[in-house]
Amino acid sequence: MVQQVFPTKSNLMATKRSLALAEQGYELMDRKRNILVREMMRLIDRAAAIQDKISASYAEAYDALQRANITLGSVGEFTASVPVETGLTIERRSVMGVELPTVTLEPSAPLGLYYGLESTNGLLDNAYLKFNEVKKLTVELAEVETSVIRLAEAIRKTQKRANALGNVQIPQMEATVKFIDEALSEKEREEFSRLKVIKNQKNK
Repeated sequence: MVQQVFPTKSNLMATKRSLALAEQGYELMDRKRNILVREMMRLIDRAAAIQDKISASYAEAYDALQRANITLGSVGEFTASVPVETGLTIERRSVMGVELPTVTLEPSAPLGLYYGLESTNGLLDNAYLKFNEVKKLTVELAEVETSVIRLAEAIRKTQKRANALGNVQIPQMEATVKFIDEALSEKEREEFSRLKVIKNQKNK
């Protein structure tokens, strides 16, 4: 679809400049999309690996907890003495303008036994250590999955903008350049013909 502009040389130059900027913008959008897709695929692979680990760790942790419950009865009173984790810090890194989280777990309390040894056993210790490993993996998985979600949204927006440029704006500008070019050429031919007629009349 041709944009409604008056066919002048200045409008032709302005439209050509806009077209060049739009084409450059499309190339940048395409490059950004490719980089974001590569980063997302890398994180998806990482998330799958973590998911495998976390599934196995959860299974081991709940098995250890079940064994501890069998030998000690309910272990809720013992686990209540374990400090609540408050050592999470969230920073950000930028990938092509997309803010991705970097989650770090610095334990707020040292890894140790916070319940009495007289009334517990090694099975409870094992369950405690297994769930501590699950905690670390959960933090890592949360970081990766959040990053994947943000990258997917950024890719969708970038694709939408690239499509608008490639399928709408650039074709419109190309059609406008062609229209102005043809109109100016036709005007030049008419002017040439008019001058030729005037010259012939003068010669007569």
